[in-house]
Amino acid sequence: MAKYEQEVRDILDAIGGEENVDKVTHCVTRLRFALKDESKVDADKLESLDIVKGQFSSGGQFQVIIGQGTVDQVYRDIMELTDLGEASKDEVKEASAKKMNPLQQFVKVLADIFIPILPAIVTAGLLLGVHNLLTGENIFFDDAGLVDVYTQWADFADIIFVIANAAFAFLPPLIAWSAVKRFGGSDLFGIVLGLILVHPNLLSAFEYAGAQADGEVPVWNLFGLEIEAIGYQGQVLPTLVASWILAKSELWLRKKTPDAIQLLVVAPAALLFTGLVTFIIIGPITFTIGTSITDFFVWLFDVTPALGGLVYGIAYAPLVVTGMHHVFLAVDLQLTGAGQGTFLWPILALSNMAQGSAALAMMFLAKNENLRGLSGTSALSAYLGVTEPAMFGVNIRYRFPFVMAIIGAASAGMFISINNVLAAAVGVGGVPAIFSIFPEDWGPFFIGMLIALIVPLVLTYLYGKMISKEEI
Repeated sequence: MAKYEQEVRDILDAIGGEENVDKVTHCVTRLRFALKDESKVDADKLESLDIVKGQFSSGGQFQVIIGQGTVDQVYRDIMELTDLGEASKDEVKEASAKKMNPLQQFVKVLADIFIPILPAIVTAGLLLGVHNLLTGENIFFDDAGLVDVYTQWADFADIIFVIANAAFAFLPPLIAWSAVKRFGGSDLFGIVLGLILVHPNLLSAFEYAGAQADGEVPVWNLFGLEIEAIGYQGQVLPTLVASWILAKSELWLRKKTPDAIQLLVVAPAALLFTGLVTFIIIGPITFTIGTSITDFFVWLFDVTPALGGLVYGIAYAPLVVTGMHHVFLAVDLQLTGAGQGTFLWPILALSNMAQGSAALAMMFLAKNENLRGLSGTSALSAYLGVTEPAMFGVNIRYRFPFVMAIIGAASAGMFISINNVLAAAVGVGGVPAIFSIFPEDWGPFFIGMLIALIVPLVLTYLYGKMISKEEI
């Protein structure tokens, strides 16, 4: 017998019935529905159910927050009580994507590419934080790092740097692996393509500007056509476009080539064609575009850091709601891959904290036990870098906490931008983010953390006291 039979029937009734569900799956805390018509959802009825901790729509999926552990049983009961049948996350994504507009589909593609490589990037960011702790000056000793005083730790710090920096030094292979797989090609060919783009025989992208100024950029002479022999270390856009070309070339060749000779034809032809097109046309164009985008953000934060920090602090949380924040991950990776540090990601981390503090204030305001429990646990989750429970389960649901969180994030973002705070790498959002910040920037970043933690907490609590108690 289904443990949550009545709850399942109530949830299905609130979302328009079983007949309104195309496909359904679940993650750690949420049921994920691909609905035929989201206008049939009765949000008030859904949120009145004790088992439901919140609901939101994102990326074409309607998601119902149930809670860790419980969601597994609820999903099993849905499978037992309905004829929907189990679906994978990819199947639900595909069903949801059919209802997306072109911009949403583009953002989804970016998310599908970058999310699989995030564990490697975040791990590298954490290890770089440890390296910064060991080598940064004025942390433990004045004008010296820990390794300068205790030299026996120097080689250990160097080993950590090699391990941590690998993900950024070889960023194109990571992106190409994920991108070629996403575009339908063989992920192994993607790895090979990424390695080609950072081959040691090529001039490193990090050395290109200096070599160009000195007139020493190496070139290939291809039957009279001069091609710059440069690599694409730390470059995102050239890798993405080259991966798309490789995947589509491979798929076309597989259709046209007899099975008996595919091993001899498909991979060599696809990689050779992609390599030539990339080095001759795609690489130089996208390298210029990618560098120009990065230079624009660098210019904006150099010329008007207060405005840049304020605007990004205001925009980041709404971008998360739409899923468009994945676009800026590409800029973060471009900045960190170039070794100059990113000024965008620290604001992201502060935005996570601000959302957590707004949810924490709701814990003190709430009269409902379920809301109080959800607010507390989701605040802790946001402080550790996972904001969805706080943002969608609490803050957006009651609106004013979301606004107060944005005010806190914008204030903190403006402060750290004025003080030119940079992160060495993309790491864990929320409070642990400080370990990814350059040690010399820890002071202003810590003040920014206090702003992001305190301002939303106080504003949300005070406003909540002013409004009718029935609204919470």
